[in-house]
Amino acid sequence: MAKIAWVTDSTAFLNNDLRNNPDLYQIPMTIIMDGKEFTDGVDLTPEELYASLKTLDTPPKTSQPSIGAFRDLYENLKKNYDCIIAVLVSAKLSGTVSSSEQAAQLVDIPVYSIDSKILSYPLTRLILKGMELEEAGLGVKDIISKLVTLRNTGETYVLIGSLEQLHRSGRMSGVQFFLGSMLNIKPIISVHDGELSVKEKARSERKAKDKIVNLLRSAHEKKTLKEVFILYGLHPEEAETWKKELQEEFTGIEFGCYSLGATIGVHAGENTLGISWLNGLE
Repeated sequence: MAKIAWVTDSTAFLNNDLRNNPDLYQIPMTIIMDGKEFTDGVDLTPEELYASLKTLDTPPKTSQPSIGAFRDLYENLKKNYDCIIAVLVSAKLSGTVSSSEQAAQLVDIPVYSIDSKILSYPLTRLILKGMELEEAGLGVKDIISKLVTLRNTGETYVLIGSLEQLHRSGRMSGVQFFLGSMLNIKPIISVHDGELSVKEKARSERKAKDKIVNLLRSAHEKKTLKEVFILYGLHPEEAETWKKELQEEFTGIEFGCYSLGATIGVHAGENTLGISWLNGLE
């Protein structure tokens, strides 16, 4: 069996167990605020980011890891591994996959860069599934095939905490921002095929959440779900409250709450709340 090194970026949610996993490596994004560069998860926490957003003169930006950063990591990993599987943030939201692919051409070890078409914990769940398949003895090509199939079954729906931040970061048009702000509309943003789009609109957060629950209910009726991921910006208590509400109806589903992290917070805002699942997860 090939010994696999797993690589991801800092948009993925890693708990302590994953951070300490000897075969998983995380390469950080860069966050630029008023001309100063910060390394996501190293010298900038989500709490520090959200506090800074209120006083910035210019909109913050994010930057993908460089080709050189990936190359250096891959060069180091070839000493102890037979191949590398990099599961990375959606290629339609970041150039991270491209950086990894270009770095792969510069090193003497097989590197398989997978566009997760998502971010945050759903990305992490793909990695965990890949590790489960590796543990079960599957070969590299079969693992990749199954992860790509699973990736394509995902659904993600998000209530953006700050339309202004989404607009300033370039992720929302001026017209969409104006209409949402003036009419107090709460757009439900979906992540479909790796990019953001407006799934539905509601007149209040409560109605928007009810629409998302209807989408979850419909998916669960079509194929029984075992796991659902609640995603939040800065406030875990909001996610926990929603989790308790959902558990009352969906008693057979395991719900978990996961922080979106600083890189995503730049675009979405501290009050962001979302829900995600993988229909193909057995």
